[in-house]
Amino acid sequence: MSTVAATGSPRIAVDKLGVLIALIAAVAALMPFAAFRANRIVVGISKGIFEALPLWEAVLVALALVAAILVALLRTPRLWRLFASLAMLAVLFVAIGHSASFLTPEGDRLARVSPGAGFWLAVFAFALLAADSFTRLKLAPWLRIVTLLLVAGAIALLLWSGAWNDLSILREYANRAEAFWREGQTHIALALGSLAAATVVGIPLGVVCHRVDGLRAVVLNVLNALQTIPSIALFGLLIAPLAWVAANVPGASAIGISGIGAAPAMVALFAYSLLPVVANTVVGLEGVPPAATDAARGMGMTNWQRLAKVEFPLAFPVILTGIRIVLVQNIGLATIAALIGGGGFGVFVFQGVGQTAMDLVLLGAVPTVALAFAAAVILDAIVEMVSTGARPA
Repeated sequence: MSTVAATGSPRIAVDKLGVLIALIAAVAALMPFAAFRANRIVVGISKGIFEALPLWEAVLVALALVAAILVALLRTPRLWRLFASLAMLAVLFVAIGHSASFLTPEGDRLARVSPGAGFWLAVFAFALLAADSFTRLKLAPWLRIVTLLLVAGAIALLLWSGAWNDLSILREYANRAEAFWREGQTHIALALGSLAAATVVGIPLGVVCHRVDGLRAVVLNVLNALQTIPSIALFGLLIAPLAWVAANVPGASAIGISGIGAAPAMVALFAYSLLPVVANTVVGLEGVPPAATDAARGMGMTNWQRLAKVEFPLAFPVILTGIRIVLVQNIGLATIAALIGGGGFGVFVFQGVGQTAMDLVLLGAVPTVALAFAAAVILDAIVEMVSTGARPA
């Protein structure tokens, strides 16, 4: 179809998703960019872009925002959209750090400056544009991982430079740096430990369910029932039986089993992890082409040889997809473990809620979201690489 109307004037092509992104970004520009508080618990005073930054810098941010909105709105080349989204995110991240320095009185250690709703909404809009650009570009899996590492490196450089030191979340971190890394290690241990246990148990269980039809329905129904129990309720239900085990089974307490703490959190996360691993193992094995198994059988392979050399390699991408679901899920659910003394980033989330300190909530929430996002990107890329390698000729 011609891009020139009957009158001879060129038509302006508008991107459908870009319209939504542009609307979100436009609304974000009208909302508070930052919030200033005299201390960590009082109500904040909202500041727009032109109040939160020096005039010249506010003008630059506004111009960059307008340019990025136009790139998103119009049907521009994919690389332009990707560059515009990443550049705008960089501008926002640098500007919010400068805003904290601009609004904080010199020498004031009690004042808190936190990102406003407009900042978060703008970040969401241009992160959506970046994700859409990556999808349209169809980057190779290894390129997506490299891009993730470059973004992580840029954020690390920004943190190292001290540009965000006056932000409230960094001030909360400065007061709790040792506890932050300790709880971070606990959070990762809970997520990865429960995933490892579920993988060791779930994959063999899925193989058995694939082989025995009568067992499959029973196991999957039980695991489905476990998924319907709210996480906080399941954590609570495990307190009494694990406390009994710790008190009555010799050596149980010595290896860390107790009614509260990491043990019930690990058991609950393990229980939630089983369904995706078992179900994806069954689905993956069922999806193996009959011709492949017939060929293996014709070569004289035993059942275990067919499983190890033919069926499992072909089913592995689907199984790995289940593992990806579990890891992202457990990174989020591990936050709840803090309610029963399990530790993790949830410690800061619930401390912040109890103290009405949103910056402390963010100190736990932001790294949790970042970990889940990074895990999803990396495992999605690995699943795609494995799927390409496992695809039969």
